Amino acid sequence: MPERSSRQKWRVAYLVSHPIQYQAPMLRQIAAQPDIDLTVLFQSDLSLGPYADRGFGHTLRWDVPLLEGYRYEFLPGLWRHGPVTAQRPVSWGFARRLRRRNFDALWVHGYARCVNWAAMLCAKASGLKVLLRDEATAFSAERSRFRRQAKRLFFRSLSGIVDGFLAIGSANRSYYLAHGIAAERIFSMPYCVDNEFFAERARAAAPSREERRRALDLDPGRPVVLYASKFEARKRPDELLRAYEHLVPQSRAEARPYLLFVGDGALRAGLEAEARAKGLSDVRFLGFRNQTELPALYDLCDAFVLPSTSEPWGLVVNEVMAVGRPIVVSDRVGCARDLVRTGINGFVYPAGDARALADALGEILRDRDRAARMGLQSRSILAGWSFAEDIAGLRAALAATLGPEA
Repeated sequence: MPERSSRQKWRVAYLVSHPIQYQAPMLRQIAAQPDIDLTVLFQSDLSLGPYADRGFGHTLRWDVPLLEGYRYEFLPGLWRHGPVTAQRPVSWGFARRLRRRNFDALWVHGYARCVNWAAMLCAKASGLKVLLRDEATAFSAERSRFRRQAKRLFFRSLSGIVDGFLAIGSANRSYYLAHGIAAERIFSMPYCVDNEFFAERARAAAPSREERRRALDLDPGRPVVLYASKFEARKRPDELLRAYEHLVPQSRAEARPYLLFVGDGALRAGLEAEARAKGLSDVRFLGFRNQTELPALYDLCDAFVLPSTSEPWGLVVNEVMAVGRPIVVSDRVGCARDLVRTGINGFVYPAGDARALADALGEILRDRDRAARMGLQSRSILAGWSFAEDIAGLRAALAATLGPEA
């Protein structure tokens, strides 16, 4: 897709609930493009200071810049400093802002929020094109037959407002197609992370790997299995612990793996108690770690596991693949279809099957040379899953809906 000249920029407003650590580097790169004039409209400033994350059960503050390198505004409204839900915050001022900067298109993140619908309707009434990016998949939530029927009716209304749908991956694209969205209205804008950030920090950490192993009381040479996510039911850390129980008896003593749990949440205390009760002394619980700390932990592992039963994507998988490690995910993790190739860079197993998970880990860990090759394949696959693809997808959607001359 050819770029437009600087005198023919697409003027794009991007509406999102709050500054998101994964999105900030993408927004910086989009704002730097010569053909896109981007303004980000935030509804909440929740993530800019310390805040209570309900999933982690932890008060956290991100240690990466969230607002640098792009133009942004915080919308006026109610409950702008508290938790973000489908109903909160309530924002306004869309029409005035859309007129003031003479935008060509409104790009919205998520369709579940009432305010987002108000903004899309306002944009449509003002003659703007509307682009939508959302995470939904067939398995991202449990839906009754009635809800599935209602969803089809919902998408009929949505398709009358939205001009272009930005798919984060194959499962998301299939979800749109299944609900009647025409293929030509769907554009690929994949879920990505700052690949170089994680790769570079892991490379910098590699020389001190043995020192970090000693600090965690990990014997030299023994493999490491890593989980890094929230401790909540849909993430299924308990399933990984059960799989580890199956795996340990199959392993030689000198090659018995360690299991590291990184993260926090409601299930953590119960899992720690279970590991103690079962005498699983090689399981470590490391607590919440911030963005700049994670690459060094990814560098330690021989295999990474995300066993979720309801995961629209799983950006932590992108992070670990950027470091170059094998991946094991359940078939209900959104990125499985796009990023994990069975036997090549990892394995996809049936969600809920702890023995199948143990078998997949055993396949990776029994041959360290093969595991290393699989890690290299992870990095190779991820090379085609970057912010460059996001920018190309956004350009394609803008050109198709607005034409080359906005």
